[in-house]
Amino acid sequence: MRLLVKSVKLWTQQQLRGAASMATGSQFHKLATASKTDNTENHLAKANSPLTDSFGRHHTYLRISLTERCNLRCDYCMPAEGVPLQPKSQLLSTEEMLQLARIFVEQGVRKIRLTGGEPTVRRDIVEIIAQLKALPQLEHVGITTNGLVLTRLLLPMQKAGLDSLNISLDTLRKERFERITRRKGWERVIAGIDLAIQLGYRPKVNCVLMRDFNEDEICDFVEFTRERPVDVRFIEYMPFTGNKWETQRLISYSETLKVIRASFPDFQALANGPNDTSKAWAVPGFAGQMGFITSMTEHFCGSCNRLRLTADGNIKVCLFGNKEFSLRDALRSEDCTEQQLVELIGAAVQRKKKQHAGMLNLSHMANRPMILIGGLGGGGGDSTSSSSTMLLHTHPAQRLQLRKCSSLTHINAQGKAQMVDVAHKASTTRTATAEATVQVGERLTALIAANELKKGDVLSVAQLAGIMGAKQTAQLIPLCHNIAISSVHVEAKLVAEQLCVHLLATVRCTGQTGVEMEALTAVSVAALTVYDMCKAVSHDICVTNVRLLSKSGGKRDFQR
Repeated sequence: MRLLVKSVKLWTQQQLRGAASMATGSQFHKLATASKTDNTENHLAKANSPLTDSFGRHHTYLRISLTERCNLRCDYCMPAEGVPLQPKSQLLSTEEMLQLARIFVEQGVRKIRLTGGEPTVRRDIVEIIAQLKALPQLEHVGITTNGLVLTRLLLPMQKAGLDSLNISLDTLRKERFERITRRKGWERVIAGIDLAIQLGYRPKVNCVLMRDFNEDEICDFVEFTRERPVDVRFIEYMPFTGNKWETQRLISYSETLKVIRASFPDFQALANGPNDTSKAWAVPGFAGQMGFITSMTEHFCGSCNRLRLTADGNIKVCLFGNKEFSLRDALRSEDCTEQQLVELIGAAVQRKKKQHAGMLNLSHMANRPMILIGGLGGGGGDSTSSSSTMLLHTHPAQRLQLRKCSSLTHINAQGKAQMVDVAHKASTTRTATAEATVQVGERLTALIAANELKKGDVLSVAQLAGIMGAKQTAQLIPLCHNIAISSVHVEAKLVAEQLCVHLLATVRCTGQTGVEMEALTAVSVAALTVYDMCKAVSHDICVTNVRLLSKSGGKRDFQR
């Protein structure tokens, strides 16, 4: 019977080989042509994808910050004074985050890593992992954590579908851990790493190297890989707001290699993938391996495939860039379609620079504190323009967000100017109030009070100028609508005890768009008129505090 089966198998193989040899050249040509066509279509699809930037980098990896909160206080990550946390209403809800994740996956993202803050402080972390794993085209869900609660959460996260985990650990010494993190818990982190190994993971351990901080533990971390199948990755110290970055604290990749090779002469390099941020090394015979993330000394921007989504809903195309684009506001806009969201994502990706600005420039750039970005697990860089007019989100001072269906509605998805179409809006009664202050000093205060300036009554002329300015707003401010104003009330008041003139303007109309620009123009022109009336006496005049106080009648009322 066995001989019969063997004979049948042999005959079948011979027939298949014969059939293959009889295939015509045209058949092979068709197969080759089809293969080339498939490859061409695949390249075209990537080139046309909103996730492909102007340098041909296709972004398939999304890091999502789930929270700004953390249960540790690492001094290189969180500023000593802490960080102001945003109100819950400014953060993405779970539903909003999952909706954006789905859109990214539909456009080509295949790997998502959950970060923070500390992502495990989210009570719904297990449910989030399960819902992400349910996305049809998503291949991988990972998490970056400080490891404090892994012994409690890792098993349910694994059951939910968690594919990988990175654990942040900067020291193998308990006392130093407590000094670095300002908290207890070193034993729990080590227990979490060991549990991950027992559950079949090969965890990555991220360690930020700093001079006079943990450089004496370099070889201890190599020894840590002798019996444990872990990937310990040394990360070059990077500059972020609040971490007091100094060049001399940086321990370079080459310097670290010399230290390791002095104790482990057979330490050798391993092969790396095309999008790997870490340079892989290992000691032969050790269960684990080492890696080096060289963001400062040998950047890997050319192969960067990463994007970041912050907890407050901004897309950040470069870890080191301070440009951000708000997806949250677009998502919450009633008249923004999903296709427009995709266009906004594409516009953000297109603005990604070829590489980051270099460590000396980065150290002087405003950026979010590390805790508000979400993890030091590598990532390409972005040579951000030094011009402040290009900053779309400088944390924490100023937020200028370029987006469609959001604050800067006069900019389309391609970054071009446009006038907003308000035809679909309802006609309502709209009111706006703005103020400005002109600091004039003691001498001018006395002259204005006595009405003794040569040019005449400063307050009356400023009041009249403010009214005229409001009526000319559409001619002064590009892309403003020409509005039929119902009334303009400008008040110019001398505040003698503060040596200033206070200007207040209230504008009202009935129409399809608001009058905040008219109110702001009114106080601005009135303030400049005060300056013009007084400049013959002094040039130490300061126009300040020009701002909107309130607006009503539109979709988003405002009250300061």
